[in-house]
Amino acid sequence: MVRLAVTGASNREIGAQLFLSPRTVAYHLYKAFPKLGVSSRGELARLVPLT
Repeated sequence: MVRLAVTGASNREIGAQLFLSPRTVAYHLYKAFPKLGVSSRGELARLVPLT
C-alpha cells in the first residue's frame, strides 16, 4: 500500500487495486506514517525505493 502511495496513486486508486475502500486505505496509511517517521506522502519517496 505504501509503495502505491509513493507512486502518486490516490486512496481511491490504491483501494481499487487492492479491493479496499478509500477510507480503509487512508486509515492504514495514517497508522503507517508515524511508524515510518514521516508526516506526508512526499516524505515517503525518500524511504521507499521504487523497484
